[in-house]
Amino acid sequence: MKLLANSSQIITVNTDGKNCKRGNELANIGMLTEHAIVIENDVIKDLIPNSSIKNPSRYDIIDVQDKVILPGLVECHTHAAFAGSRANEFKLRLQGKSYEDIAKSGGGIISTVSAVRNSSLNELVKLLIPRVKYFISQGITTIEIKSGYGLDLENEIKLLEAIKKLKSLFTIDIIPTFLGAHTYPPEFKDNYKGYLDLIAQKMLPQIAEKKLARFCDAFCERTAFSSKDVEVIFTKAEELGFHLRLHSEQFHNIGGLELALTHEAVSVDHLEVMTDKQIFKLAAFDIVAVLLPGVSFFLNYEFAPARKLIDNNAIVALSTDYNPGSSHISNLNLIMSIAAIKMEMTIEEIISSVTINAAKAVLMNHEVGSIEIGKKADFAVFNAQDYSEIIYTIGKNLNTMTIKNGRIIYQADEF
Repeated sequence: MKLLANSSQIITVNTDGKNCKRGNELANIGMLTEHAIVIENDVIKDLIPNSSIKNPSRYDIIDVQDKVILPGLVECHTHAAFAGSRANEFKLRLQGKSYEDIAKSGGGIISTVSAVRNSSLNELVKLLIPRVKYFISQGITTIEIKSGYGLDLENEIKLLEAIKKLKSLFTIDIIPTFLGAHTYPPEFKDNYKGYLDLIAQKMLPQIAEKKLARFCDAFCERTAFSSKDVEVIFTKAEELGFHLRLHSEQFHNIGGLELALTHEAVSVDHLEVMTDKQIFKLAAFDIVAVLLPGVSFFLNYEFAPARKLIDNNAIVALSTDYNPGSSHISNLNLIMSIAAIKMEMTIEEIISSVTINAAKAVLMNHEVGSIEIGKKADFAVFNAQDYSEIIYTIGKNLNTMTIKNGRIIYQADEF
């Protein structure tokens, strides 16, 4: 057995078996002091007072030296599988061009699609490896990665194969999501039905057969897919056993949220322009509202109504939305700090949103996301005396040790 010992605080994010937090529950993060964590067979066996440790020699001790222990962080919404750069578009936005203007003129997602199509599987894997390592260095032990920059059968499968390859290279949980419905590719700009047929009749069946993705996602927006388009995709995806997620209410309300509720999607992501009426609707469902403040920050755009969602008893999660165009931010600490300053979320609510509720957004909440007996021994160890320092120290990674299944997979040089 192992013993994770000598921490200043253990933030359990205890759920009393609910495995998620909604509304005011997000503020309860279950702090323990003078306790240690017993690990056996890769899972959490017990949390015990330091005073009860009578024979420490029976344990393999991991000494965390007055640091703060959190559950392993969960990064629940990323587009990390991409090639190329969109730095020039960033420059255009600084000159006054909108994200939608750039997309309509052939930039945006389509420019990344071209770079992905011109990259081999091995090249994509090489690009992904350092990105995943950087997430691990932040204390992230579970990550979701989407396809969506291939937009044809060959290249969407290539992206998902690259993500699958990562699962053989890293011990963290890597959750693949199929996002063929990211936007319409240039070759189908005058034949939307043709691309919907390609997704429903070829992409989804082959991806299901190869077991390359757990989720099917779509971007419901004026410059992408209508709610009727998404309905076609979701209906087929459900038939094939995919779980559903949806990008919606980012720039416009075009029926996406209501469609996600009808299909009881696992999550609805973005929600920057959702209405009060929609907040009440969503809060009544067991669906995670995944908020992405990095996009609002990066595009200088309005933020999702986190405070109203929480106050109305919704299940709220946070993520980076790391991608090359609208949130070129892979620093989850920065996202957490932005949520505190710009979205009126408390530090405790933010911690719940990047742990247990983010785990629920990828259907891993029964295994990870909180420090509870029987769950995976996944931990992030921060160089802090108090958990508030993690979010107060804006943009700086205070994580000094990442533990996955009871094993140290990252340790900072200065630990």
